[in-house]
Amino acid sequence: MADMRFKGLDLNLLVVLDALLAERNLSAAARRINLSQPAMSAAVARLREFFGDELFSMSGRERILTSRAIALGPAVRDALLYIQSSIISSDPFNPARSDRRFRIIISDFATLVFFEKVVERVAREAPAVTFELLPHDDIPDELLRRGDVDFLVIPDVFMSNTHPRVSLFYERLVCVGCPTNKQLPRQLTFERYLSMRHVCVRFGRLQKPSIEEQFLLEHGLQRRVEVVVQGFSMIPPMVSGTPRIGTMPLRLVRHFEKMFPLQVVELLLPLPGFTEAAQWPALHNSDPGSIWMREIMVQEASRMASPLKAHESPGAPEFTLTAIDPSYSLDQE
Repeated sequence: MADMRFKGLDLNLLVVLDALLAERNLSAAARRINLSQPAMSAAVARLREFFGDELFSMSGRERILTSRAIALGPAVRDALLYIQSSIISSDPFNPARSDRRFRIIISDFATLVFFEKVVERVAREAPAVTFELLPHDDIPDELLRRGDVDFLVIPDVFMSNTHPRVSLFYERLVCVGCPTNKQLPRQLTFERYLSMRHVCVRFGRLQKPSIEEQFLLEHGLQRRVEVVVQGFSMIPPMVSGTPRIGTMPLRLVRHFEKMFPLQVVELLLPLPGFTEAAQWPALHNSDPGSIWMREIMVQEASRMASPLKAHESPGAPEFTLTAIDPSYSLDQE
C-alpha cells in the first residue's frame, strides 16, 4: 500500500478504517479491501496511533466501537464516496463496454412485474453489466448513505427524504383467496376482511409491515394473521386450497393466475394504492452509470400496462375509516 499522506494522515488508512467500521471484523475487513491479515493489523495499529484512540475493543467475540470510531464513520464514508463519484467515476459511461454491477434492494413483487424487463433490456444494450438483487433491509437509508447499494426500489411512502428518488408506476392492492374457498363472498365488508384468516408479508429481521398492514396499524386495526411470509410471491401457495386470504398487488396476481388460480374479491371499502419508486444515494446523483440506469427504469416503467379495470383510475376513492364503527373489534365477529 503506497504511503499517500495528507497533513500527516496516510489516506489509504481511511479505506482501512471504512472497511473495519463496515465489517466490524478484522478478517472480513481485510478481505473486503484485499489486504493480508498482517497488513491489516499493521494498518489498524497506525490508525490507533494517528487518532490517539483504540477505535474498538473486544467483548468476547464481539467488536465494540469506541465513540471516536462511531463519530468518524459517516465522515470517512462520505469522503470516500465523494472521491469515487466526483473524481474516479467522472469518465463518460459507455454501457456497451461497462462491466458495472448494480446492487439493488427490491421486492419479489417489483422484480417479477417490472425489473425482469429492465434486466432483459440491459442484457441487450450492455451485455457485461450485471445485477445483485437484494432483499429488503432493516436499515436501507444507511446502506444508501454508505453507497453500499445503488438503488432502493420500494413504495415511495417508505422512503426517506434524505436521498433523491423518481416515481416508477402506480399499483393497487386487492384481496385474493382460493376459488374453492366457500367462506369467501364475492364482496367483503371491511369488518369481514379483518376477521378472516390472513397470510401477510413482513420484511427483514425486524418484520417490517407491508403497505396494507402499516395502514391498518396506523388506524389501530388488526386482522387475524395465520401465516407470515417474506414476500408477496409466497401468498398464492399459502392461500391455495385453504380458507385463508391474502392482500397482493394486482399486477402480481395477474402474473400468478396461470400457476395458481386466484379469486380476486371486491372490498366494499378499497385498500389504498401506492406508487413504486426508485431511490439512489445522493452522492450518485451525477454518476453517469446511475443516470443511465435511472433512465432505463423510468422508460420501462412507462411501458407497463395498467393493472386497473376500465372504470378505475389511480384517482379512485381510497379506503377511509369514516364508514367503520370506531368501536369495532374482532371480538364482535
